[in-house]
Amino acid sequence: MRFHWVAAAVVAPILACQPDANPAGLTAPLSASRTPAAANELASPGWQLTETSLVAQANLAPVVATRSYSLLGVAQYLAVQRAEDGDRDDRDGRSRSSDRGAVAGASVVVLSYLFPLKTQTLEDMVTAQRDAPPELQREFTRGEAIGRAVGAAIVARGQADGFSNPFTGVIPVGPGLWISNTTPATIAGGSLPGVRPWFLTSARQFRPGAPSAFGSAAFLAALAEIRHLSDTRTPEQIQIATYWALNAGTATPAGFWLQVATDGINEHGLSERQATHLYALLGATMFDAQIGCWDAKETYWLIRPWQADGAITTVAAVGKPNHPSYPSGHSCLSSSAASVLSGFFPEKRKQLDAMVTEAGLSRMYGGIHYRFDIEGGQQLGRSVARFTMRADRSGRSVLTPDDQHKRHGRR
Repeated sequence: MRFHWVAAAVVAPILACQPDANPAGLTAPLSASRTPAAANELASPGWQLTETSLVAQANLAPVVATRSYSLLGVAQYLAVQRAEDGDRDDRDGRSRSSDRGAVAGASVVVLSYLFPLKTQTLEDMVTAQRDAPPELQREFTRGEAIGRAVGAAIVARGQADGFSNPFTGVIPVGPGLWISNTTPATIAGGSLPGVRPWFLTSARQFRPGAPSAFGSAAFLAALAEIRHLSDTRTPEQIQIATYWALNAGTATPAGFWLQVATDGINEHGLSERQATHLYALLGATMFDAQIGCWDAKETYWLIRPWQADGAITTVAAVGKPNHPSYPSGHSCLSSSAASVLSGFFPEKRKQLDAMVTEAGLSRMYGGIHYRFDIEGGQQLGRSVARFTMRADRSGRSVLTPDDQHKRHGRR
């Protein structure tokens, strides 16, 4: 593994970690959070791990997986908040049992919607987690009921978010424009600009400026850089490109960054509320960054490097993504994720920035992106993250339960 802070594999078992003091610099107040617990006492990391495994087994495309992760994270966090609002008693571990029940209830409903063939297996997991002494079982069951109600509301949102709508736009044709890999022409993730975001006011809210014009000196210099990398690609560059490929059949880029979050949760001994807060904000931010990224892709329709120069080769593990070049989807997600994670774990900022840099370079080494694709993606991702974190801190965002909005007169 290139970065020691991340687990050896994104679907490896979660290892228990000695609880630490509450981390400083979290993006929102945590005064309502319960006492931090050892990682093996938390329910949310295990359910997140279950989703990464299901995503890989189902060969979900990265654009599909990113949305799936966001649905689970938001459902878990809203469920824990509602469970804690209804019971602030922490005697004999009862509150932690209701937290675990809330996470389990929300998770089983959302994951059964996303992976219907796994419903019975998922329900069996809840049954196993429910097994506890009677007084704790009652609290788990109470939390579970809350979680299932929250999960059903998130599923209803997902069913109406427009993600399943077919692409109805027109793929333009001409010099310097991207060429679909399929006949007739299709585009992966084509409907994303019309999907309902979690935080953004519109898909174009942080649209970057246009890339270098096709045929211009700046464009030709960027293309020549990728051609040189293709002609002189080293084993280390191939290894980096392969490591960051994260295509269907893996946890995908969003799952990778969620595992980084889990590592931080374990290291700092976060409470269930803190952990689900991170998962929710991270998942929703990455999905919004993806929506904004595809808005830009379908605005500029930029040709891929291997299409602009037939002598450019791509790394086999990376493949040839079936969507336009500018901006880079990997960089949109990676930069947005690292920004959120740096807010929760500021001492890791340097490492996280290094990971974003390498993720971007990996796409250049793979022969599928220009340098300005990477820069544009990083700019967009960081802008989205700044916006979502500011909204989250306000306490009036999609991550705030409706009853809290009403209680404070915010609706």
